[in-house]
Amino acid sequence: MTIRDPKQAKAPPHWPAGPRPPAGAPNIVVILFDDVGFSDFGCYGSPIQTPNIDALAAKGLRYTGFHTTAMCSTTRAALITGRNHHSVGVGCLANFDSGYPGYRGKISREAGTLAEMLRPHGYRNYMLGKWHVTPVHETGPAGPVDGWPLGRGFDRYYGFMDAETDQYAPELFRDNTPVTPPGRHETGYHLTDDLTREAIRYLADHHAAKPDAPFLLWLAYGACHAPHQAPRETILKYDAVFQDGWDVERERRLAKQIETGIVPEGTVLPPHNDWVQPWEKIGADERRLFTRLQSAYAGMLEHADAAIGRLMAFLKTAGYDDNTIVLVLSDNGASQEGGPFGFVNAMGPYNWRQESMAEKLARIDDIGGPDTHSNFPLGWAMAANTPLKRYKQNTHGGGIRDPLVIAWPKGIAARGELRHQFCHATDFAPTLLDIVGVSAPVEVNGVGQMALEGVSFAASFAEPDRPSKATPQYFEMFGHRGIVHDGWKAVAFHPQGKPYEDDKWELYHLAQDFNEVHDLADRHPQKLNDLVELWWREAEAHQVLPLDDRFGERFAENAARHLGERRVFTFHAGMGHLPTDVCPDLRSRSSTIEADVTVGDNAHGVLIAHGDATCGYALYLQDGVLTHDVNVGQHQIVRASRKVAPGDRKLAFRAQRSGPNLGDRIIGTLLIDGEEVGAAAFAFGFVNFVSWSGLDIGMNRSSPVSHYRAPFVFDGTMKKVTITIEADQVLDAEAAAQVTLARE
Repeated sequence: MTIRDPKQAKAPPHWPAGPRPPAGAPNIVVILFDDVGFSDFGCYGSPIQTPNIDALAAKGLRYTGFHTTAMCSTTRAALITGRNHHSVGVGCLANFDSGYPGYRGKISREAGTLAEMLRPHGYRNYMLGKWHVTPVHETGPAGPVDGWPLGRGFDRYYGFMDAETDQYAPELFRDNTPVTPPGRHETGYHLTDDLTREAIRYLADHHAAKPDAPFLLWLAYGACHAPHQAPRETILKYDAVFQDGWDVERERRLAKQIETGIVPEGTVLPPHNDWVQPWEKIGADERRLFTRLQSAYAGMLEHADAAIGRLMAFLKTAGYDDNTIVLVLSDNGASQEGGPFGFVNAMGPYNWRQESMAEKLARIDDIGGPDTHSNFPLGWAMAANTPLKRYKQNTHGGGIRDPLVIAWPKGIAARGELRHQFCHATDFAPTLLDIVGVSAPVEVNGVGQMALEGVSFAASFAEPDRPSKATPQYFEMFGHRGIVHDGWKAVAFHPQGKPYEDDKWELYHLAQDFNEVHDLADRHPQKLNDLVELWWREAEAHQVLPLDDRFGERFAENAARHLGERRVFTFHAGMGHLPTDVCPDLRSRSSTIEADVTVGDNAHGVLIAHGDATCGYALYLQDGVLTHDVNVGQHQIVRASRKVAPGDRKLAFRAQRSGPNLGDRIIGTLLIDGEEVGAAAFAFGFVNFVSWSGLDIGMNRSSPVSHYRAPFVFDGTMKKVTITIEADQVLDAEAAAQVTLARE
């Protein structure tokens, strides 16, 4: 703009200064593991090789009293906000919305994230890996994206939105856009490596553009959530390490923990968790299988540790290592979802196609590869949580007590020391704000903020005997409850469907009983009563109520509310990467898929694919023959009796329920321009589950659903694909909900 009259210029030009970080503000690197047990890092007692994590511990601190919330979405919400997970609306999972304030599956706007709290102080914020604090029905292409990482304070994002993903063929997003992975298993791709490369790239870009600005790098690996996938050579070397079984392994880990001071002298192992057999009573073939399943888990963790080493090397090369605080932790204890016998491919059993021991043994050399979804048995999860009781999902120690390693050369003088203070995921963000030297804002983006509920434990960096925080900390997950206060813990295991008043509360003096072995409820009834009453007061204050363990009913309500009465879904060419929770629900119902296409001679390629090599369906052309595959860990294929003639065609697959009962067979029919050209009855259908991988049109981005080489791009002209679903769905809502819980 030209100023015609200089007299009208009332003030000189002004350029406000941007945000300035406090002097000496450190960079922050958070490395968050998934489903890694208390003892699984080498420096916490494990034989798994984690030299890079151990090196961080050697130049910093290990905490033995760090607690989480027993599940992934909930811990992530607490870590990143500094408030209790129910308080911010993530009382259960991002997959669950009960309609009550504590259970919406999305972090409330009144609870700013660490990224949002640091941004006004000049921090650049980078997020990679698992997010899973956005409702899954909001992770589709239409969002809304206000709950995605870029909507909650991060400047860049590369990762996956849901609870888990295939490590060789992940469902990835860059910022707010789905992207295809830059490699496949056969080219040496693995998600852990990819996330680490991108993390280094983000920091290299940062160093080139703004080297003096502090950064927050939040790196949330998929390791070691199922599927347990890692390079074969890394897996195989652990067979010899774990061949003696989980009972011997627990004893070895406990001995090392006592020797290194992780747990007090005199700590004893609790009895076996429910459904875990003594190793000596297991047959030789089963031992071999169970050992390999554990080896896949161990290989996945070692593989991730090697990636951490590359990231740490870059920090040193860039000159960031001295004033960067690195925190390595897990989001909950080891997972119980593998059940008593583990899985090579957990997908089939979700649809009533059980995996026999003979089938598992026949596939033992596939474990950890691209067509498996393996998970280890309960006995190895119990060993991972040594010396604690129970697992992820539970509020006993095995579900909520986790490793935490902190290294900060400039800010922590201690080298290789232990800290035994009780601290919690809610204390994580307040601690980081404390060391940066800033307070939580009273307003974020115009929204007034709730107070932080966690308490900084930064003082314990320099003070080994610093008392634990004085405020009580409650726990609740799926009706399991607990509370820790003043060195005591009350905890109740809740069997689903049973009255809450029938739950048995236990009492432990944690100051003298590290792993909850000696129940003092009968000796100190008044102390127990006081803690139980305190739990109810805390529950009322933090939006925990009403307690509700009707998972099936609630998940069914969520799905019905999201889809409503919609029966017709239309997908056009170019569309893809539709997350499974916003896909048409084809479970146990009649439906029709119709592709409107133009084809040439011997046309080939995928018309529609939902899922991956472990489970899903695909309609495709192979050498001109229309083909449909219902893959539930067993391929059930119907092929057309003739080739598709060149030209404009309507190619369809119709699924029809054969009866009104759950599990009745599905009759599948192929049609070309309305003419039936093939049919089959499927022994197994999608009773409770289709896939955790999403839907693609015109290709198969994930691992191949059927017998073709992905991505198997359609070579004709795609106009549209229409799916019509019928209102005859019959579901076991409770079983379907348990399937959803298994992926968390």
